[in-house]
Amino acid sequence: MNIRVEIDPRSGFCHGVVRAVEQAENYLQYSSRLYSLGAIVHNSVELERLKKKGLEILSIEEVAQLHDDVILVRAHGEPPETYELARRNRLQVIDCTCPVVLKLQERVRETWRRIRASGGQVVIFGKKGHAEVNGLVGQTGGEAIVISSAEDLAGIDFSRPVALFSQTTKDPDEFRQIAARIREERPDAEVYDTICRQVVHRHQSLVEFAQNHSVILFVSGRESSNGKVLFELCRGVNTRTYRVENASQINPNWLQDGDFVGICGATSTPKWQLEEIFIYLQRLGGK
Repeated sequence: MNIRVEIDPRSGFCHGVVRAVEQAENYLQYSSRLYSLGAIVHNSVELERLKKKGLEILSIEEVAQLHDDVILVRAHGEPPETYELARRNRLQVIDCTCPVVLKLQERVRETWRRIRASGGQVVIFGKKGHAEVNGLVGQTGGEAIVISSAEDLAGIDFSRPVALFSQTTKDPDEFRQIAARIREERPDAEVYDTICRQVVHRHQSLVEFAQNHSVILFVSGRESSNGKVLFELCRGVNTRTYRVENASQINPNWLQDGDFVGICGATSTPKWQLEEIFIYLQRLGGK
């Protein structure tokens, strides 16, 4: 088979995930084990690699049973209660909260403190139950309203002031649509576009990347919410877009002689995983 293959130069871990993985690996150079509160990255292949180095993933209930140990807080961040638990249990925290998420937490907390006296409500556009969203809700004492689609707007009391924020990895276009709907009901609503700029730029570049290739192989873990959004973005402009986690999931029938195959991924997809797909395609006849 004669095909051309290219890796998207802008794909790979976002800065926050790079930092978290590097800190975990640095610690594991000198220790045989490190506990991570939740999956450090939503990518089963990368998690398996880190587990072999000694990373152990714990739930918050399991962390509550630890004392005098070390835990890693991943890039998604945590609510204040987690840090209080760590203090009580004398746990050393390797805090890898992404600086973008940390700044967002501060903005949500400050806004909530400012508007609650007048009956205001903080609304977060994000995936319900997502670790980052849980951390944001925690900044408001659990009072923030989480919406994942326009259908959830029915749960907002528009007779009260509204301040809208977004999970950092959400679709920018969808956020703008939600914001417009809220302003129709509440023109004085405070709207804060808190989507990470790296994510926004990746949306823009992936559209062009998907358009310029005959086939797209999108590499992402099934649990990645960012992966789901970006995969659908690619498929929206290129119907020959396929989502895989590793080379074994590639169906050779997806490819035709003369195809120009683009390999890209989510913010939770490491470069090495993209390169493994590239090497596999080279064996099939890619160049």
